[in-house]
Amino acid sequence: MHSGVRSSSTVSALSPTELAKRLRSRGIFLRIPPFVMHIQSPIPVVAHGLHALYPDHELIESEDLFADFHVAVKPRRRLLKTVCVFEMDGFQPFTPLAYGEAYAFLEWGMNWCVTSYCHTWITIHAAVLEKGGRVLILPAPPGSGKSTLCAALMLHGWRLLSDEMALLDPVSGLVTPSPRPVSLKNESIEVIRRLAPEANFGPVAHDTMKGTVAHMRISADSLARADVPAQPAWVVFPQFQKGVGLSVDERPKARALVDLAANSFNHHVHGRTGFQALVDLVDRCACHDLRYGHLDEAIAWFDELSAAA
Repeated sequence: MHSGVRSSSTVSALSPTELAKRLRSRGIFLRIPPFVMHIQSPIPVVAHGLHALYPDHELIESEDLFADFHVAVKPRRRLLKTVCVFEMDGFQPFTPLAYGEAYAFLEWGMNWCVTSYCHTWITIHAAVLEKGGRVLILPAPPGSGKSTLCAALMLHGWRLLSDEMALLDPVSGLVTPSPRPVSLKNESIEVIRRLAPEANFGPVAHDTMKGTVAHMRISADSLARADVPAQPAWVVFPQFQKGVGLSVDERPKARALVDLAANSFNHHVHGRTGFQALVDLVDRCACHDLRYGHLDEAIAWFDELSAAA
């Protein structure tokens, strides 16, 4: 929410040089629905990443600026090398990372802000997409192929709500979108590049704790409908296994509930209301285990799933 006289433009209205200059000084107020992030950084790769991945996002300018979070990625000299640190309100919650990881650090840090402090929703670690007004939730541990599948489905016409977290309203049961660039790692980067040569990627960070990391710009439709919540319909636990044929099993509701709770960052904060919201979510969703080794087979199955509903 904002007060005062408000004006806005988009990130693409600034040249790369202008954006870098703004980030070095007072920063930018970037609307990433449903949040506003105040971002500062003198590190060039951060400006490069924001210009490449958020060109159509709203830059807010007014006499009285409000932001949900004030974040920064700054250089620090450590022994014989320069590293980078992530700050929120001047607080540094993480160990410094390599200087070349600065943009990825910003994305990871913004995820942490939301999952640590936004308790209006129940947050679940999952990719979330929508088609035909129905939401697909893909909770899965690292290495399951969740982000690759998420990126492929978005490129195939599904609306991205989030690559990282489901924001579940415990009262309405709807999922609130918060679409940001999709984080891809290692082989997944080239898989998606081959699938969609026209896709827009930001800076590539090498030798991170997750390997090679790059972020992909979200679809125009995902951003255009970023203020439109939707009703969950499916919870699918994916597991990629190279070369295997596609197999799908119905997951027992009790097991789905246990694993959703394990993937939730904060349902305990909501107490009984939070647990009941997860119970209600499982009750109204079809729950499946999906094992796949070929992306095209998985996409075809999800198309059948949405068409049959």
